[in-house]
Amino acid sequence: MKLAYWMYAGPAHIGTSRVASSSKNVHAVMHAPLGDDYFNVTRSMLERERDFTPVTASMVDRHVLARGSQERVINNITRKDKEQRPDLIVPTPTRTSSILQEDLQNLVDRASLSSNSDVILADVNHYRVNELEAADRTLEQIVRYYSNKARGQGTLNQCLTDKPSANIIGTFTSGSHNQHDCRELKRLLRDLGIGINRVIPEGGSVGDLRNLPKAWFNIVPYREVGLMTATYSEKEFGMPYVSVTPMGVVDTAEFIGQIQKHINTWAPTLLGRKVNYGSYIDNQTKFVSQAAWFSRSIDCQNLTGKKAVVSGDATHAASITKILAREMGIHVSRAGTYCKHDAEWFNEQLQGFRDEILITEDHTKVGDMIARTEPSAIFGTQMERHIGKRLAIPCGVIPAPVHIQNFTLGYRPFPGYEGTNQIADLVYNPFTLGMEDHLLDLLGGHDTKEVITESLSTDEDLTWNLESKLELNKIPGFVRGKIKRNTEKFARRKGITNITIDVPYAAKEALNA
Repeated sequence: MKLAYWMYAGPAHIGTSRVASSSKNVHAVMHAPLGDDYFNVTRSMLERERDFTPVTASMVDRHVLARGSQERVINNITRKDKEQRPDLIVPTPTRTSSILQEDLQNLVDRASLSSNSDVILADVNHYRVNELEAADRTLEQIVRYYSNKARGQGTLNQCLTDKPSANIIGTFTSGSHNQHDCRELKRLLRDLGIGINRVIPEGGSVGDLRNLPKAWFNIVPYREVGLMTATYSEKEFGMPYVSVTPMGVVDTAEFIGQIQKHINTWAPTLLGRKVNYGSYIDNQTKFVSQAAWFSRSIDCQNLTGKKAVVSGDATHAASITKILAREMGIHVSRAGTYCKHDAEWFNEQLQGFRDEILITEDHTKVGDMIARTEPSAIFGTQMERHIGKRLAIPCGVIPAPVHIQNFTLGYRPFPGYEGTNQIADLVYNPFTLGMEDHLLDLLGGHDTKEVITESLSTDEDLTWNLESKLELNKIPGFVRGKIKRNTEKFARRKGITNITIDVPYAAKEALNA
């Protein structure tokens, strides 16, 4: 463990709580000290939902530290069972309360004896996995539990639907555009004549999990959550799954191609014919998605060769990197992800699409990498947006974690053909902001022209005197940050600590030499 003021992925109990609160009539009970229950507040704020978040904190206070939990956990579980009457209660410790090393499984077993609800203790290692890994594991654990329960009761339904259908696995609460993505995926499947069997965990009922095997195949739009469930279903029920994320024109076509392959396994027998989605792909690419046209326009050609840095979860970082390099001609200098557990897949996916790869959970390393690269634009999380502000580099926010402004009220999906339009806008807008900034400077649109320190170092050893600052302020805003960084690099190399008006000119001459 180490102290951090920013984390890309939160602790494990947040992932478990996200899965539980996404499902219908499921309640999570956190065995946690005061402060670890911040999930309730953040989810209510981000999702803008009218209902209370179905998560209860079983507080670890000084009495628990002195005498142990005793009946507190049991009482909280049985109380919620009587008050809420949920189908499932998912107790989970936090990383902090796990230090007590209490036998929570025994407490859960005792509580389940007097509860009408099913009670499952989240089976995750809170010291070894993060929020996303825990969410993936918790979802698989719930699906496995109810599949086994239905099999034991003889209610497990493994008869395929009459028409092709799919399960969408992994869309859940507090993902910045998950609900919009799910809606777009449903629309795409409907266009292909494919029904939606179940969507889990978002809006799904645990009682309906016995019907998961009825679908012809599973869709996992995000690698971070849903892969374990899809792998389990493939092994247990022989259900194939599509894990290609349909972001961008190329991968959306690949996504539909894989769906076609899986459907045609059963189509000759159940439908009497094979399906062919080739004409649909052509029509959508030409007339619905504007991305293919935009990539050939003069606006996009002006971006050719410009440098970009991409960072985020494995799914979004890989997809955006491929779109930038393959579909828009933008040079991706560095691509990175904080999903260290998926590093091998990430490396494999981006072969030939980037110069370097950075796999880290440390945002300071990401910041230093961006400062060294000096890209024209950044695509990442809210942290990369903060870094970009300090370096005067525009940033397009792609995956969570994000601030509330990225939980848009308007429709903004990333997958599918409508998603290609949204992503094209997201990519193009940051690159144009530099000139906009310059025009605001010329027209006096800014309140102040004070130079902001762009260095990410905490031990700043350089000072600009008043004359050099005034000279720097005369430089157009869209290149000012780059000139300042080049000047400071030159000054450090020469051992200069006080930057006078002559130093920037000397740095320019050295750069052009």
